[in-house]
Amino acid sequence: MKRMTAVLTALMLLLCSACAGNKDAAPASEAPQAPAAPADFEGYVSNTVIATGANYLVDKADSTTFRTYLPVEEAGSLSYSFYISNVVDSTWERGRYAYVGKDGGAWTIESAGVGTAADPEGEVSFTPVTFAGKERREVSPGQCFWSDEVTLDVPEGQYLVWEWTLTGQDIPCIRMSELAYSYAGKDGALDYNMDVPAPKFIGAKRSVTKTVACFGDSITQGAQTSAYGQGFWAAGLSRALGPDVSVYNAGIGYARASDAAQSSDWRARAGHANVVTLAFGTNDLAVGAYGQMGGSSAEEIEGSLRTLIGDLQEGGCTVILFNAPPFDFDEGTEEIRQALNARIPVIAEETGALFFDMNAVLEDPAHPGTSLYGGHPDDEGCALVTEALLAQYGDVLR
Repeated sequence: MKRMTAVLTALMLLLCSACAGNKDAAPASEAPQAPAAPADFEGYVSNTVIATGANYLVDKADSTTFRTYLPVEEAGSLSYSFYISNVVDSTWERGRYAYVGKDGGAWTIESAGVGTAADPEGEVSFTPVTFAGKERREVSPGQCFWSDEVTLDVPEGQYLVWEWTLTGQDIPCIRMSELAYSYAGKDGALDYNMDVPAPKFIGAKRSVTKTVACFGDSITQGAQTSAYGQGFWAAGLSRALGPDVSVYNAGIGYARASDAAQSSDWRARAGHANVVTLAFGTNDLAVGAYGQMGGSSAEEIEGSLRTLIGDLQEGGCTVILFNAPPFDFDEGTEEIRQALNARIPVIAEETGALFFDMNAVLEDPAHPGTSLYGGHPDDEGCALVTEALLAQYGDVLR
């Protein structure tokens, strides 16, 4: 696994430019019993295929408990550390409330814990998660930081359960409609909750041969696949590759390539991997960059993609560039999508990225521009994407 000092330094400089959390960690003398939190991603890889970036904000919490059930890629007893970032990664809709790079507000972690469960109906026994030896943590706008290390034994087929109680305003979250069981409430009365504040990286000490980051929008995140069924293509990729490969789902709903090109924290999380699949374009075409009225041009999207590829390759990543899948656009937008897709193989060749034709997997050949499996591909469409990706680049991904 690549872990070159220069690469890590570059990635963490990117993180530090967006976040100030590590500077505020308590000195070791104040918490002599606290396990050391990692300064970066060294030794920790993702252990869930559920995407937990941030594209929205919880406007207010008052001792509100948030609980999320996360399937794990590797079961058993592992050491975990959790990365918290008080920054919005990408733009929701046109960014009236949540947009790329927006700092979260001031809020407090009153307590946090992890446990295991076979299903969301059972009791969960939690192990406390601390921060510099303390259960309580004040979080300032723009901060990012790691938890202390904790050991958790997740039995095969069970969930890792993350729970924390928060108070404050504008807490970054991901809108996660039926991708993970998630609940919120007070005094033990928890109800289904779509807006999920969670660690942005579920880091575990695993022995893996390779790390893969799936960097993209809601089609990567898994929107509109079977509820709680992990039918999205990134999850299928993880199952096919097995526990020897860590697959980090860095897909975020409504995200644009322009968001990813601006969001240093999000980009650095994806850029820790050996291989990065890069799949953007749909939202760039549909709504355009934050602050832009109307969809982006093919040239504008190409500029963002070239920026992303260059940054990722500079960090040592192998990039697999996807083209834009069919989304049943209007005639004008479809013309731009076709122009973009004509350019993407050229971009890949000129930058040294690998090219994957997702459009060919999902488009109705009899009706160009029309999706056979929905704009957000369903389980069948996602399974075909996984199959085609492995057939073409299985040796790269393993």
